[in-house]
Amino acid sequence: MAGNSQRRGAVRKPGSKKGAVVGSGGVRRRGLEGKGATPPAHERPHHPAAKRANKAARSAQGRHRKTDDTETVLGRNPVVECLRAHVPATALYVAIGIDTDERVTESVARAADAGIPILEVARVDLDRMSTNGLHQGIALQVPPYAYAHPDDLLADARADVRPPLLVALDNISDPRNLGAIVRSTAAFGGQGVLIPQRRSASVTAVAWRTSAGAAARLPVARATNLNRTLRSWADAGLQIVGLDAGGDTLLDELDATGPTVVVVGSEGKGLSRLVRENCDAIVSIPMAGDTESLNASVAAGVVLAEIARQRRG
Repeated sequence: MAGNSQRRGAVRKPGSKKGAVVGSGGVRRRGLEGKGATPPAHERPHHPAAKRANKAARSAQGRHRKTDDTETVLGRNPVVECLRAHVPATALYVAIGIDTDERVTESVARAADAGIPILEVARVDLDRMSTNGLHQGIALQVPPYAYAHPDDLLADARADVRPPLLVALDNISDPRNLGAIVRSTAAFGGQGVLIPQRRSASVTAVAWRTSAGAAARLPVARATNLNRTLRSWADAGLQIVGLDAGGDTLLDELDATGPTVVVVGSEGKGLSRLVRENCDAIVSIPMAGDTESLNASVAAGVVLAEIARQRRG
């Protein structure tokens, strides 16, 4: 109400006919002051350009996000099998008050012998590590696998007294197939395995366990571009042999006594088009009966066994 000197901010001006009035407290004066230059569009939070910039930043962060993270193996059977296969681990978690059986006892004993820290934790902590709570009171923490570089893999193979024998995988997505191929490669004198960085199984605890410990002895390299690596190996004098059910060269006709790379395609898709074009020969396994194809890891084992036989002869 005008002239009410009891209102907040009322200021009495001497000589004013209206008496007491309400002052603005300087708000209007500050409102007339300049606020500086207008920021660019991408720096204004609600501007479409700023929203596009934020979306691009989030997308870039997703592309560069680390994909190989620490793995946690859950369950009594998987944990004891990993420890039997000497899978490298950084910690064994055991729930407080767990009902022990022979698997838990063996896991604790093997972890202690291997120098792996054994931590007693509350069951709720193990629940947080699993999505469904099916940990059975025990968990094993496995660090990311240390992959070799393709150039180092080739250099080590050429330094061996035996001719280089390497295995490359194309479209192999099952870690159990990867582990089985690593095991066969080590068993038949191969010096290493190459996998692509994308669209491929990686060396997880499952692959390591399937390899029966061969992953500890045989290096596995990861290529950012499988075709480029195969071309560079071909330029270095290695024969690139693709393995596919529809190959035009029978395994009996293959001569792999020299430096050789065996490229294994998936059971469903086989070799990709570009990989096939980079191969010197596409080999198929002669089979009797109505069996159309073999599992990728079994087929790789058959071919590697034949190559080992040729080299012994």
